[in-house]
Amino acid sequence: MASESTAKTDTSITEHLHELVLNSSDVEDFLNELAQVSARNLSEPGDEMLCAITLLRQRKTATVASSSREAKSIGRLEHSFAETPSLTAFTVQETVHAPDLEGDGRWPEYSTAVVARGVRSVAALPFRLEGETKAALLLYSGRAHRFEGRVLKFAEDFVSQTSLALRLAVRFAHYSETAANLRATLESRTVIDMAVGIIMAQNRCSQQDAFAILKTASSTRNTKLHDVAAAVVNALGQGPARTHYDG
Repeated sequence: MASESTAKTDTSITEHLHELVLNSSDVEDFLNELAQVSARNLSEPGDEMLCAITLLRQRKTATVASSSREAKSIGRLEHSFAETPSLTAFTVQETVHAPDLEGDGRWPEYSTAVVARGVRSVAALPFRLEGETKAALLLYSGRAHRFEGRVLKFAEDFVSQTSLALRLAVRFAHYSETAANLRATLESRTVIDMAVGIIMAQNRCSQQDAFAILKTASSTRNTKLHDVAAAVVNALGQGPARTHYDG
């Protein structure tokens, strides 16, 4: 009966997370929801643990999500020191566990700061993601030896189970950001092309000469090419340019 109940719970969590992926406005929104789901599923009555999730993506600032304001404050310390449990977990791609930070010498500066916040034990569990993207679930407790045996195994199973949903959320975020960047690029090109056309008409010059005039103005004014082009278009009374890209 216990295994059947666990299977139903696993299915329920998976379905819930897949709905979150589809309904979340961005990856940070999803991560905050995931942190709260983690806290609900991993805590015990009268013994709530703090959960944070830290995400590292190429050319992006670190994202820290949390189950509460206190968890977020502690989670941010993971990126304030050169050596922390999450960074170690990212490197070894294995669970990193500190049963009692007061007697653990692996991250002395970090441990001092976290213990001052009332944390005695911590576990960092890496998600299985793609490419250079890395993420870890961080569990904090004011009790020493809180994450051991059955509790730690359950947390590892939970991370394994939720990794797919997080991979999907990160992938969707990448596609959304790529589309937004493409849209911005196309709009920028539209403004520049319109400005070149206006200069060609006004000066009866070639496209190459018109673009050279635009670049010279940009350099002389120490202003971005797009901004100079927008000023040319707006001066003609045509207003901001827009593309018809719907990607």
